[in-house]
Amino acid sequence: MKPPIGAYVIDTRTGKVGTVMGHEGPYLQVRPIGGGREWDCEPDRLRIATPSERLRASTAYVNARSRGEVP
Repeated sequence: MKPPIGAYVIDTRTGKVGTVMGHEGPYLQVRPIGGGREWDCEPDRLRIATPSERLRASTAYVNARSRGEVP
């Protein structure tokens, strides 16, 4: 089953947390927390992120932004 658009997911190949932005053919487009370049991922390589994984990714993004590491 494909996660719905807007779902927070983990790419099990890389461990990255992202948000499902769309479905294109057999792939899902996933964007990192806080924005950035989307990547394509097969649905069977994704799983729904837990609340603690979502919080950890969001906190990491906010901390990086405060240090000027991301625009």
